[in-house]
Amino acid sequence: MWWGVGAALLANVLYSVGFVLEKRALGDLPALSARRPARVVAVLVASPLWIAGALALAAGFVAQLIVYRALPIAAAQGIFVSGLVLLLLLSSAVLGEQPSGRERYALGAVLVALLMVVASVREGEEVVSTGAPWTLVLLVCVPSLAGGVWLYGRVEARARRRHRVPTNGIGYGVAVGLLYGVSSLAIKGASGRLTGAGVCEAARSLFASPYPYLLLFTAVAGLVMSQAALQRCRASLIVPVCTTVTCLFTAVLGTLTFGERLPDDPLLLTLRVAGTALALSVLLAMPRHDPQT
Repeated sequence: MWWGVGAALLANVLYSVGFVLEKRALGDLPALSARRPARVVAVLVASPLWIAGALALAAGFVAQLIVYRALPIAAAQGIFVSGLVLLLLLSSAVLGEQPSGRERYALGAVLVALLMVVASVREGEEVVSTGAPWTLVLLVCVPSLAGGVWLYGRVEARARRRHRVPTNGIGYGVAVGLLYGVSSLAIKGASGRLTGAGVCEAARSLFASPYPYLLLFTAVAGLVMSQAALQRCRASLIVPVCTTVTCLFTAVLGTLTFGERLPDDPLLLTLRVAGTALALSVLLAMPRHDPQT
């Protein structure tokens, strides 16, 4: 259990450092557009600073694999969301980003909501190491991927309109968060396939499942979409929104998909439902545009 907690905290550090490095690199790069994915990739791989950030995120991905072998999904998400504190500190110190008072209150409320979800985890809950039926996985993931891509395209189309008030990135964060939520479920599923039964057998089991293909799609689409959005919007806002959507998606749908039981205790069940509702309501209430100066 404790080595899983340590891996989750390490993943937080790696993800926060990776996002800040990428955001810093994006400020010196030409404008990116998700409509030109090949150009996005070509521009990014030419930046040493961006490569350093990407390597930090990749190392965080490896740590996340370890986490899902040791902790329940909901508990893991609660530890991951604590990384928002470090992300906000780094974005302020390194990038000079200062969230508004309303945004700080909103992010604080989101943190409380996610802690409510974590508090609903039963003490001593066992990790579900077996996979879920692939038909159920696809039933959850495919509509979510389609919804994330559709929402991103809609935000892009609205942002291109003349005289439009600049977006602050809420829509981008929700769209990318849906993709990363699917990726998180795929990581959870892949971790269950990587057993000690031998490398060849584990590889055969993994590639017979939908998880590597979901990871491939979310990696490519998430890279292009997230970097174009991160270049235009503040990391101190878009990353917490993305993280919130990812954590809620994973904690709620992941728990159901992988058969991790909901709390039997009415109080714990109320905490989980109320925390989810609070986080979603805060996201819906947050302003969609930066104030004009």
